[in-house]
Amino acid sequence: MNKDRSRHSETLLAVVSELVLQGQTVLVLGRKHMLRPSRTWDKNNMISLQQKAHCFFTENISEDDPFLLYAALHSGNHCRFVSRDLMRDHKACLPDRATKRLFFKWQRGHQLVLSGYIGAGRRVCFQSIPSYDTIVQTSAGSWHIPYDDSEDRSTYEVPQRWMCLSAQR
Repeated sequence: MNKDRSRHSETLLAVVSELVLQGQTVLVLGRKHMLRPSRTWDKNNMISLQQKAHCFFTENISEDDPFLLYAALHSGNHCRFVSRDLMRDHKACLPDRATKRLFFKWQRGHQLVLSGYIGAGRRVCFQSIPSYDTIVQTSAGSWHIPYDDSEDRSTYEVPQRWMCLSAQR
């Protein structure tokens, strides 16, 4: 994110521009207040944004998360989404552990997260989405166990360290 919060439109435009540069089709979901010129939402940035991406703006009082979830799920398994929202409220509403785990796995495999801050002249980078599932895995007498080494991490992040154990023969 941009450390200078006075220009959310610059950050959003930089993210969209990077995704378009990567050949992605982009849908921006936001609220209508973003279209009113202000310190945070520059008119020229928003015009450029609308030229690069499909845009859908909800009423200011509406929740935009359901639109984001619907659009991402409806677009198919190839779809990725960018949001600072960790969807904790949505996870809390899910009825059981199995559904929460399924949502967590889906989110982890589809949500792009920015790596660091977006500064002037710096390229937007995203954290990579793991191509494997972080559950205990076995192969030919070996166990591969993901573990947490007490590093702080967000709820959508998974442990990056693995302990590999082999049976003695």
